Amino acid sequence: MDDRTRQSAPDYSTSALFFIFINMIWIFGVLWVSWGLGAVAIAGVIVNHLITMLDNRLNGQKG
Repeated sequence: MDDRTRQSAPDYSTSALFFIFINMIWIFGVLWVSWGLGAVAIAGVIVNHLITMLDNRLNGQKG
């Protein structure tokens, strides 16, 4: 049997959030060039709504 203690897994949360941010920048850039600032604003509102729904589901409804 292996008696060594297991090390905890590294926390990749910061790097994952950084790469999501980078991907959102180029996606919004493509939307802006293709369809204008209105499409970026609508996409931003949709993403904000999805994040709020996810937060409510994971942490429970507040208020």
